[in-house]
This record gives sequence, C-alpha cells and structure tokens, in this order.
Amino acid sequence: MKKIINIAIDGPSGAGKSTIAKMLAARTGMTYLDTGALYRAVGLKAYRDGWPEDDAKVRELLKDVRIEFRHDEKTGSQHVYLDGEDVSDEIRRDHISGYGSRFSALPSVRAALLEMQRRIARERSVVMDGRDIGTCVLPNADLKIFLTASVDIRAARRYNELKAKGEEVSPEEVRTDIKARDERDMTRAVSPLRKADDAIEIDSGDMTPDEVVKKITALLGEKCQD
Repeated sequence: MKKIINIAIDGPSGAGKSTIAKMLAARTGMTYLDTGALYRAVGLKAYRDGWPEDDAKVRELLKDVRIEFRHDEKTGSQHVYLDGEDVSDEIRRDHISGYGSRFSALPSVRAALLEMQRRIARERSVVMDGRDIGTCVLPNADLKIFLTASVDIRAARRYNELKAKGEEVSPEEVRTDIKARDERDMTRAVSPLRKADDAIEIDSGDMTPDEVVKKITALLGEKCQD
C-alpha cells in the first residue's frame, strides 16, 4: 500500500503559499487542498446570508453549507463550488478574502472545518496551505514549510494580482490591508499564525516559484529517505 504523505505550508498573506502548493501538488501527484478557499467560501456564505450574530447562528449556517473542490481536466485548474455554484473568482475578491479571515477566527467555524480537512488528509496524500496547518490542522505532517517574504514584497504581489483582475486599488491600501491581516492572524485567540517548531522557513522574496518548489521537493526527498 502506498504511503500517505502530508505536506503543510504556512505563512502570512501574500507569501506565495497557494502558488507553491499548487505547483508542488502537480509536480508530486499529490492532492492540493486549498484551505484558504475553504474559509473564504464560508466567509462568502456568511456575507451573503447576513453576518451571524451569535454562535448558534454560526452553527446553523455551517450545518447547511456545501463546499466542493472540482478539478478541471481541460485547464488543470481547481474550482470551488459553494452550494452548487462556482465561486472560484468571487472568493478571490479582496473584501471577501477579508470576510474569510475574520470568519475563520470564530471557534465554531474552525472546529467545523478542522475535521473536514483532517479527514481528507487521512484518506490521501495532500499538500495543504494556510496559516495554522503545521501547528493545528496537521501537527504530524511529514514536512512543514513556513513560507514568508517582506511586507513590501507581499503587498506588491497582491497589488499586481488585484490590478490584473481589474480591481481599482492603491498600493497603499493593499499594504495597509496586508499589515492589518498579519496583525489579525497573529493575534487571534484561536490558532494564531506562527511557525511550527519543526517547520523549515523559506523566504520567497528573492526566489522564483519554481526555485521554491524545487527546494521543497528536495526537502521532501530527504524526509522520505529518513
């Protein structure tokens, strides 16, 4: 029976986690589980249905939500479906991304989605990226990576991404949002962003995505030989 391998990639917003995780999954034949998209989809659900005012309403919302990840064989891309609707583009909008970050800080939200992520990781080899994968979601992952870059580099990446999508934002607005999100993620009461003790830190600031993937692939090879 083929061994199931789990790779956890954590780091702040804009560090390149999703890009690297997707490339790594494609190169290794593993499944990419986009945890950020999972939380953003739930945030979108909350945004559409009216922000839940108490824990009981949060649990009710989560009980009915349906989130699916479907692989497009023609394009090789992964699509996110919320209650049967393809919301892949909508959840990448900046305000929805912010909702996902705030909503994910609620204990009831994290508890409901935590077991979903762990169940998938028990069933197949996955590359999972987020902010607390190595510290909380998959504490026994075979390889843990903490991907980072300076605030200026991350803000520039995010700005270019938003401009490419036609969104009207200023570099100052994006930088302010990145810093605020860092603060929120690092200080939240439940599973704050931090580097796991056994994680390997990689600064992607001066590296191409391909260079980062090659480095992680080499690290994975070393781990598998241990």
